[in-house]
Amino acid sequence: MSFSYTLHPEADKEYAGAYAWYEDQSQGLGEKFIDAVKQKLAAIAAKPELFGSKSKGFRETIVSRAFPYSIVYKIAIEQKAIYIVSIYHSKRNPKKKYRK
Repeated sequence: MSFSYTLHPEADKEYAGAYAWYEDQSQGLGEKFIDAVKQKLAAIAAKPELFGSKSKGFRETIVSRAFPYSIVYKIAIEQKAIYIVSIYHSKRNPKKKYRK
């Protein structure tokens, strides 16, 4: 059974900002980014423990080779829920990707 997921408001802003940036670079590239993120979110929802545990219970995975973003999340096993805390560009300060 698949888990549900929710995006932290800041993760939602990061997601929208990345989409806009890619779409500004090339029409349609933003849509490819959205598709890559959706595919990875579906994989996380299907098997949330598949991806590595990093710091203080956070897990993360790279969106794809084409897009240098990580999806950082926490799992609530009992609720069958995933909380996406960050969709984070790899060039930013890594200490800031772990939100509470």
